[in-house]
Amino acid sequence: MVRLVESMTGDHPARPVLVASNDPGAGGLAKAAAMGVPTAAVDHRPFGKDRAAFEHELSRALDAARPDIICLAGFMRVLTAPFVERWQGRMLNIHPSLLPKYTGLHTHARAIEAGDSHAGCTVHLVTPVLDDGPILGQARVPVLPGDTPDTLAARVLVQEHRLYPAVLRRFAAGDEDILHLQ
Repeated sequence: MVRLVESMTGDHPARPVLVASNDPGAGGLAKAAAMGVPTAAVDHRPFGKDRAAFEHELSRALDAARPDIICLAGFMRVLTAPFVERWQGRMLNIHPSLLPKYTGLHTHARAIEAGDSHAGCTVHLVTPVLDDGPILGQARVPVLPGDTPDTLAARVLVQEHRLYPAVLRRFAAGDEDILHLQ
């Protein structure tokens, strides 16, 4: 999130209008506020299993900010199909694997266990199917001998910070061609 906000300056075709979180204690909220970006916290816990009620409150915060594009970054809640469909074609996510491989969690451990020579990250359009939307960009990193999930995650994170801002810039300018970073 910080890298995205930092990137949206100068001739960038987008500007941040809100940083929202489902965790009122998320560090990103304080970072965004310090960067002058409005924030909103909609704690999912009081809603229990009522995802629709949580998403209704989240939508109220989003509607007030009127975003053209929503960028998920570290938002670890599965969103319902009606919520996703409302923002279809305008919601991006970054995932720490080379999709379509390793949707969901524990991506780095799974890549190491599979003996993959490369891992990486993917920016994609969000659809109702988890980690399955059209790919807008990918960055690859080698899986090194002796890698642990943590060491691999650290190298992938460096690429996430390069890839997501680059894809957002292109997407906001109307370019949906796949970007490949090495």
